[in-house]
Amino acid sequence: MIRVKIDANDTMFNHSFAKGLKVLFAFKGSYSAMSLSEAAKQLDMSISSAQRFLYTLEKVGLIEKSLRTRKYRLTLSVLELGYNYIAADPVVEVANPFLAELSNVTGETVNLTKPIGLEMIYISRVVAAKFIPIHMPTGSRTPMFCTAAGRAYMSALTDEEVKEILDASDLKRYTEWTETDPNRLAEIVAQSRRLGFAYNKEELFLGDMTLAAAVVNAHGQPIACVHVVAPTSRWTLEDAQKRLSPPLLNCARGLANALRSIT
Repeated sequence: MIRVKIDANDTMFNHSFAKGLKVLFAFKGSYSAMSLSEAAKQLDMSISSAQRFLYTLEKVGLIEKSLRTRKYRLTLSVLELGYNYIAADPVVEVANPFLAELSNVTGETVNLTKPIGLEMIYISRVVAAKFIPIHMPTGSRTPMFCTAAGRAYMSALTDEEVKEILDASDLKRYTEWTETDPNRLAEIVAQSRRLGFAYNKEELFLGDMTLAAAVVNAHGQPIACVHVVAPTSRWTLEDAQKRLSPPLLNCARGLANALRSIT
């Protein structure tokens, strides 16, 4: 869902267009298909207002209505927006060979993520032949506070910036291993800063463990994160840190250097 701070005195802001985008982004998760009344309730709109937005989005081909269920859902046209971003992002283009090499060296699945609000979003992925317990396709989002990628990203920020993120995050428990104490999380981020990489062991999904490193620009600011999946069925945390962190760090540094040469 789009979250923006709206200035009531901003005459350039198009409220109708913003509401239309809000409707579009509402189609996700358990609300991937909605009837008119369901959409109106989810968006806190009147039936007539929701109907006009849905009708317009249907006419431009971004949503469609099932003749059988009478429910609306997104169409494939929505993928054009994501594809256009990925195709134009120099980070993705430059990163792919580095990700492929890291996957080849480690034998594991490798991902590239970027920050979006309080989450990390998957923008590129090299899937290894070995089984992985969790499927996270491009476009998936995960919370920063309990993931290796999020912690790696925060480790390249200042303590004040880390505190702002943790204060704004919904520190809820996803598994019995999820760390939710903000002071302990700040310590974990600080430890990641010292190590040069971060890790997460079954804090978001059971059986899932990842190691991640930040990709920083010439000013030391994080712009993305590389992470390698190390399922607990194949790796202990100690072995993963020992064997996977060196190639992971080499990948992150190599990608950072390559990006600096073109930006």
